[in-house]
Amino acid sequence: MSPVAPDPANIRPVSALPGEGRTVPDPGAGARRYKFILLGEIDDFGALRRHIGLPLAESLANDVAARVAGALPGLRVAAIGRTTIEMAFDGDDGGEGRAMAARVREVMAAPFDLGEGAQTVRMIVGGCGVLGPDIDEVQLVEVAEQVLIDARARGVDIVHDLADPLAAHDPIMLIRELPGAIEAGQIFLTYQPKVHVRRQVVASAEALVRWRHPKRGLILPGNFIEAAERYSAIGLLTLWTIRRVIADQRALAAVGHDFPIFINISGVLLSDHGFVREACELIADGGRHLGFEITETAVIRDPESAIANLLSFADIGVALAIDDYGAGLSSLAYLKRLPARELKIDKLFVTQLTSSHRDPLIVRSTIDLAHALGMEVTAEGVETAASLALLSVMGCDMVQGYLISRPIEFDAFRRFLDENRHVDAMVSSRLSFRRNEGLWQAG
Repeated sequence: MSPVAPDPANIRPVSALPGEGRTVPDPGAGARRYKFILLGEIDDFGALRRHIGLPLAESLANDVAARVAGALPGLRVAAIGRTTIEMAFDGDDGGEGRAMAARVREVMAAPFDLGEGAQTVRMIVGGCGVLGPDIDEVQLVEVAEQVLIDARARGVDIVHDLADPLAAHDPIMLIRELPGAIEAGQIFLTYQPKVHVRRQVVASAEALVRWRHPKRGLILPGNFIEAAERYSAIGLLTLWTIRRVIADQRALAAVGHDFPIFINISGVLLSDHGFVREACELIADGGRHLGFEITETAVIRDPESAIANLLSFADIGVALAIDDYGAGLSSLAYLKRLPARELKIDKLFVTQLTSSHRDPLIVRSTIDLAHALGMEVTAEGVETAASLALLSVMGCDMVQGYLISRPIEFDAFRRFLDENRHVDAMVSSRLSFRRNEGLWQAG
């Protein structure tokens, strides 16, 4: 397939974007630069595939990516599926995201040569930009994915500036709106599977809370969860999460997928006896197998109350996992006292596993320590088959990350389980098993 080249005279160059073309970097610009992620989805792909046939349709996303990259060289473009391309760039102004989406649409206006004649390919763009030097790119992609869902539903391109006052979100306003948002169904859960390496099955999953606001779009979890903690609304949100997880677990068990689902528990709640009592009642009445993920710093707030309440949860069968191990002030004194069955190694160490000499040693020693304390180990942030293979060699029990699946909403998660989609990632890791065995053993 060969794309019909768009007329360059009708396309504004990327260099015309505000702030582009700069040759001398501003030393302080890093703190003020925007990072944008745009996702473009081919519109009505099913109908297009029926029209042009499967072989041409399967390569269409690559052709779209090639055209966009060629016409807009300031973009970092990649096809990430049969229907979707990812476009990333940096900028100086929040409006550049919307301007870039408009230029992508201009590029796509020219038809493609699809074998039996020229065919226009429409694309919906959804994305976001965030300002600042410390950007969680995983979270940025998740927001872009949700914005694309909104863009698809509305049939228009949408790009959110997360530094906009509406996106920044007044915490008091968020707390006022939170109960109504729960009632209106704006609060929802996404699920990310955890796969057992040796058994090659989905052993559990993590539930993650999201807020899709009708006017503000997707509100970053850090914004509303932090506000909920600050203004004593985190208990309300967590109890709703427990109820929702119990209901979703029942639905999954009815179709043959019965495993623990873990919920993140704020440190604020570990010394709240009222919350502990209500949560225990909900879990006991629900009859489901839940787990709580806690951070070590959460325990350090009030260790005696936290440990006592965690023991109460453990007594009714709640599985406890220590989250983000290694990212904070890890203390063996607390570690040996916690009734935890699982230790999660922070993605900070996992993402550099195959490119660092120290991280593999840290990860291997952490795995050995956890096993000595009778805990299973989960590695977070597993994104490559090479990392998965190396973790398998090291004896890691479970893995979680984008190689397996991004956090996805319930219906998509159920399809993921029905189709055993985790199997492909596990197969690819076995292919690279021997190639990576020597990496962590080298001095």
